[in-house]
Amino acid sequence: MVNDPVVFVVDDDDAVRESLELSLKLAGYRVECFASALAFLASGAPSRPGCLVTDIRMPDMDGLELQGELKKRNSALPVIVITGHGDVPLAVRAMKAGAGDFLEKPFARDALLGAVQRALEHNANATDDASRNEQIRGLIALLTPKEREVFALVLAGKQSKGIAHELGASPRTVEIHRARMMKKLNAGSLQELVRMAIAAGVHT
Repeated sequence: MVNDPVVFVVDDDDAVRESLELSLKLAGYRVECFASALAFLASGAPSRPGCLVTDIRMPDMDGLELQGELKKRNSALPVIVITGHGDVPLAVRAMKAGAGDFLEKPFARDALLGAVQRALEHNANATDDASRNEQIRGLIALLTPKEREVFALVLAGKQSKGIAHELGASPRTVEIHRARMMKKLNAGSLQELVRMAIAAGVHT
């Protein structure tokens, strides 16, 4: 049991922490919760097997700073960051810094469990990853210029109305471009779209 993977939860909000713990335990995961990044780091948890689910906005040390500290300690713990609505640019920063996934509040239980499962399986064959990334780049190359513009603005955290204003198009037209772009990339969610862009190295 000592070497079994643990889902470590770091969030300064008691209610969020308790909700995450309950959802994960009901799914059969071992869970350990911390009210701050500093308490998590002091526990020795970063050197143990498992994954980390952390809020990105916390006092004292936020999720991005915690991620940086884990990197300094050469921790191999995969990281899932929790972001507020409209924090897509922060999520992109976290993923460029090495986070494996992000969850945008409010998120469904299935989204949480899916992210945790992916994190615990992150040591999959590197060759498979390289092949998948090349495939993503091929799909992105098939986007029209307008779809590429929408793609970039979505990754920048823009909502459809903001994209429409920036492109001088109607929100309806933007929604059509966005739907076609998501379909061509086989992306079922914003989180998946960001993961794909980071993996393929197209978001610089």
